[in-house]
Amino acid sequence: MLKQLRIKFVCITMLIITVMIGIIMGLVIHFTAENMETQSVQLMRTVALSPPQPDIPGGFTVQSPISYCTVYTGRYGEVIRVGGNYDISENESFGQIVLTAFASEDDSGTIKEHGLRFMRMPQPNGFAFIFADISFEQSMMSNLVRNCILIGLASLVALFFVSVLLARWAIKPVEQAWKQQRQFVSDASHELKTPLTVISTNAELLQSESDSKADVSRLSQNIQTMTRQMRSLVEGMLDLARIDNGTVRTTFTSIDMSELVRDTVLPFEAVFFERQLLLDCQIEDGIFLTGSRQHLARLVEIFLDNAQKYSYPDTQVTVSLKRTGRAQCLLSVSNYGDEIGTEDLKNIFKRFYRADKARTRDGSYGLGLSIAEGIVNDHRGEIWAESADGVNTFFVKLAVNTHN
Repeated sequence: MLKQLRIKFVCITMLIITVMIGIIMGLVIHFTAENMETQSVQLMRTVALSPPQPDIPGGFTVQSPISYCTVYTGRYGEVIRVGGNYDISENESFGQIVLTAFASEDDSGTIKEHGLRFMRMPQPNGFAFIFADISFEQSMMSNLVRNCILIGLASLVALFFVSVLLARWAIKPVEQAWKQQRQFVSDASHELKTPLTVISTNAELLQSESDSKADVSRLSQNIQTMTRQMRSLVEGMLDLARIDNGTVRTTFTSIDMSELVRDTVLPFEAVFFERQLLLDCQIEDGIFLTGSRQHLARLVEIFLDNAQKYSYPDTQVTVSLKRTGRAQCLLSVSNYGDEIGTEDLKNIFKRFYRADKARTRDGSYGLGLSIAEGIVNDHRGEIWAESADGVNTFFVKLAVNTHN
């Protein structure tokens, strides 16, 4: 599918480029020919309006940069005299040339087969014809057309390779999104398969008449546990779908971020106490920003939930919010735990990614940090993680309001 899309992109691009080059070359040829013809006609008109100078017996010439021949005829086309600096009377087709110009419905035109342009002017007893040599003009136009074709073909060849490279570059995000979608579906199917299998197995055991009351209670509890995990997974997937569709954004309002972080941390104090973790808050007052209170609170919750799951017992988790400069603030959540490798730091915000592959049934599906990244991107902020000396820290940088 992606290969077909790339081929289609190249074909459409080349078609557009070919049409554009054809139009440009056509306009160049047209306006060049028109300009040369206009200049030639103007020079012929100058010759026609200038008084003749008898340089040779029976001949009349005018100083002119073009090669021309003046032919005077009677009323019926009989040649009376010939002048100019370019004698065509010796041409074996001279009579035919004069008759062609005499019989023309227009007072000017070209006789291409003889390389001549003519102008006819009425005289008291006949007509005066000015014939200008356009062989050089025809040669120039022929060379121009040939050069345009060669340049056009060379440009098409060069642009073909450029369009192939552009196609790869343009399709790359689509290819990446396609791979991510396939990976997402594969991972989601894998994550749903285990709880569905557990639910199905326990439901079948419940149908057995030999099960005791204690077994029934245990099997029911297993089903409830798996159901809650599946609900959490589905809700996470729905949140990601809303982020991808751009529907996660709500009307942004001015928010006291300092108060929001404190309010979000408060319900987690009992959770941290149960896990024998010390919670330290370092929150600077008076930090206001524009955003969605609901989604920013979800962001803090994700960081806190991640910290309580992956912290060593009897260690400290630090929540920090402070200004960095006049227009930004930095939110960070740090905890002591297994060090996150360099490769894991690059992939930790990917969907269904877990740095600790052993923790697959702790209620975490690797979606939280992906949702957090989507929220931060929606607020035009930055998110990243660092790990050093046994301390894992997640950072978020957001723009703050400068006037409150």
